[in-house]
Amino acid sequence: MAKLTKRNTKIFVLDTSVILHDHNAIFNFHEHDVAIPIIVLEELDTFKRGNDSKNYEAREAIRIIDNLASLDTLQDWIPLSTERKSRLKVLFNEHLSAIDAEKVFAEKKADHKILNAALDLATVEKGRQVILVSKDINLRLKAKALGLQAEDYQTGKVKNVKDLFNGIDIIEDADHEDIKKVFNSKKTDDLNMIKNRVVANHFYIIKNGTSSLLAYYNPFDETIERVEKQLVYGIKPRNAEQTFAIHAILNPDIKLVTISGAAGTGKTLIALAGAIEQKNRFKQIYLARPIVPLSNKEIGYLPGDASEKVNPYMAPLWDNLSFIKNQYKPTEKKYMAVQEMQNEGQIVVTPLAFIRGRSLSDVIFIIDEAQNLTPHEVKTIITRAGQNTKIIFTGDVNQIDTPYLDDQSNGLSFIIDRMKGQSLFAHITLEKGERSELANLANELL
Repeated sequence: MAKLTKRNTKIFVLDTSVILHDHNAIFNFHEHDVAIPIIVLEELDTFKRGNDSKNYEAREAIRIIDNLASLDTLQDWIPLSTERKSRLKVLFNEHLSAIDAEKVFAEKKADHKILNAALDLATVEKGRQVILVSKDINLRLKAKALGLQAEDYQTGKVKNVKDLFNGIDIIEDADHEDIKKVFNSKKTDDLNMIKNRVVANHFYIIKNGTSSLLAYYNPFDETIERVEKQLVYGIKPRNAEQTFAIHAILNPDIKLVTISGAAGTGKTLIALAGAIEQKNRFKQIYLARPIVPLSNKEIGYLPGDASEKVNPYMAPLWDNLSFIKNQYKPTEKKYMAVQEMQNEGQIVVTPLAFIRGRSLSDVIFIIDEAQNLTPHEVKTIITRAGQNTKIIFTGDVNQIDTPYLDDQSNGLSFIIDRMKGQSLFAHITLEKGERSELANLANELL
C-alpha cells in the first residue's frame, strides 16, 4: 500500500452548517486535513447563546477548537490526530484567487466569504484536492459553479433510503399446519416458518392462501409469536401495520420504538394512545416535537410569552390528545383519567428544547416529527434514558422541514438504519393512510 503524504491527502473546508450539525465534525475526515474559514468562527459566536440544539453544538465546537489551539495559533496547521497526522487550520480571506465570489454573486455575505476562503486555499495548495463540505445544497452548487469541489457531510448518512428497514416481512406460501399451530399455541421455535429471515423484534405477515397470521420474532425467547389486535384507550388498529406498532409500544421488553409513515397513517395517535394505555407503568408521558420556524424565522419574533409562541407548533399534539379523550363521554372514567393526568402534569406536551436537562427515568417519551432532528440530537435523547424509560420516535423521512437535512441525513433514518436487529429496538413503517379517503387521494396524486 502506498504511503500517504500530504500531497495525496485532501483538505476539507467546513462551513457553519456542518459544525452546527455535528460539533465533532472536524474529527471525521480520517487522515485528511480540515480547514475552517474565519467567518465560520464568527457565525459560531452568534449561535452560542440559546437553548436549541444548534446553540449547544456551537458551544461544544468552540470548546473543542479552543482546546486544540491551547498552545498554538490557528494561523498555521495544528495537529488534530497524532495517529492519522490530520491537521486543522483557520482560513483568512486573503484574496489570492483570481475568482472573487462576492463579485461573481454581487453580494457580500458569509457564504461568499466561505467560498473565497476555499478558493484562496486551493490557490495556495496547488496539487492537493480542496473540497468544500456543506449541508447547504445551494452553497455546494455555488462552489461547483466556481470550479470548487463540494460535497455534503457524509458522517451519519444512510446510504440507500429506498432500502431502509421497514420492520415488516410478508411470508408467502407458509405451511398451513404451521400457521394453525402458532395461531392456537401463540408461539413456536420453528424458524423455518419465516424462512430464516430472523431479525430481532421483526414483524411478519405469514400467508397460505386464505390463511394468514400476524407474528413477530422474540429475540429473548428465540421464538415466533402470534401478534393479536389490541385496543389502546379507545383506538383500534385498522390494519396489520398499526397492529404491529401497538404491539411494539406495549411490549415492555422493547425500550426504543420508531414509527415512520406519511401523513394520516396514525403514527402519533397510536403512540400517544399506547402510552396512555400504560399510564400505570410510567410516572409521566412526555409528548414533544422539534420546533421548525416558518420561513426560517426564530420563534422569538412571534408575539406573546413562551407558551403563546410555541402553542401553534404544538397544536397537532393537542389535537391527538383531544381525539383520544373524545372517544369517551366527559362523565366516563377514562375521559376523567386523561383529564386528571393533564391537570397533574403526568401528560406533558412541550417543544423538544424545553425538556433539555430533565430526567428521563420512569417516563414514556414520544418525539414527534423526528425526521427534523439530526443524528446527534437523537443520540443525545436516547443516551439520557434512565431506568424504566421507553422512547418512541415518529415521523416521515420524506417530509423534512429543515434546510440542512434530507432523507439520508436526518435523525429518524439514522436510528432506523443503525438500530436494526437490536433486541431493545423495534421499527414499523406505516404504509396505509387511515385519516380519510380524501387524505389518501392527496398523498397518492399531489
